[in-house]
Amino acid sequence: MPGLDYFTNNISAVAPQLASSVATTGDYMTNGVYCNPRLDPKNYLEGPLSHNPATRLRQMLARPGIVVAPGICDGISARCAIEAGFDCLYQSGAATTASRLGQPDLAIATMNDFVGAAQMVCSINPTMPVIADADTGFGGPINVARTVTAYAKAGVAGLHIEDQVQTKRCGHLMGKQVVSREEFVTRIRAAVLARDAIPGGSDFVIIGRTDSAQVLGMEEALYRLKLAADAGADVCFIEGVKTSKLLKDTVAALAPKPVLVNVISGGLTPAFTYKEAEEMGAKIIIFSLVSCVAMVHAVRAAMHSLKKTGTDFSTAKGMDPKAFFEVMGLNDVVDFDARAGGTAFKEV
Repeated sequence: MPGLDYFTNNISAVAPQLASSVATTGDYMTNGVYCNPRLDPKNYLEGPLSHNPATRLRQMLARPGIVVAPGICDGISARCAIEAGFDCLYQSGAATTASRLGQPDLAIATMNDFVGAAQMVCSINPTMPVIADADTGFGGPINVARTVTAYAKAGVAGLHIEDQVQTKRCGHLMGKQVVSREEFVTRIRAAVLARDAIPGGSDFVIIGRTDSAQVLGMEEALYRLKLAADAGADVCFIEGVKTSKLLKDTVAALAPKPVLVNVISGGLTPAFTYKEAEEMGAKIIIFSLVSCVAMVHAVRAAMHSLKKTGTDFSTAKGMDPKAFFEVMGLNDVVDFDARAGGTAFKEV
């Protein structure tokens, strides 16, 4: 399609026929563009950080500084990330599939697998924003809506929906296929409608992700993210940005919409530090496989050592059971039991 303007603020100005086809009768749609005054970033600039994780995430997005979200795959990795001082977590789809199913990221995990993992992670610290991978939304518009509702009920602060076909794969593998622009925008719109239908006015964050850069080129990827933004996506996520220049161009093209960048060591995106990503204008950076890849190395080493030496003494590195359980929140449980008048854990 020649002559497209990727920097126009309104998709109807560059593709009126497409804007018309994806427009809905939602209360916040005007000329094909979603605008909900309640969710204006200016409303989240002042005041203390909320105890509601979705509101808290919006406050973090509206205020200075990049949001750094390490990828977690289970309760242990979540506890370690919190202990390290991170204030946002990313529930990676690849990591969740690996940890819960022992399977590769090839659309094998279901919505229930993801929601179950999210319920556990979000329960560890209910105020901590968790951004969760929602793949393609697990079906058509009603499935996408069901996914948003289930994630929000689980305590997730926000999710990303992508434009891969249903039989998707990790965004850093080859051979990806994407759906049409119209189907992608329909997914985003379904997510937005579902969020807006949550009673009480939910702050749940919708992130539109495109995998089309490696399939159809960067221009198409930018165009799709513009469509997603106008359909109501709060954040834009372009998978597989191969250079710093492309990341800067993406940020400029989508401004003022926040941009998320995904860094996987050895993947398509360079190993940007979060400071470098912030300098390039990214607002969220996720490190999807930081925990599960580290676990593979550590557990492999421990198993080989046990097989060779007959003991786990060296790999335990002096951590006894109590020390391990303290990382998992032992002291909090013991303290709560005592304050409630319990005596079961008087001695541990």
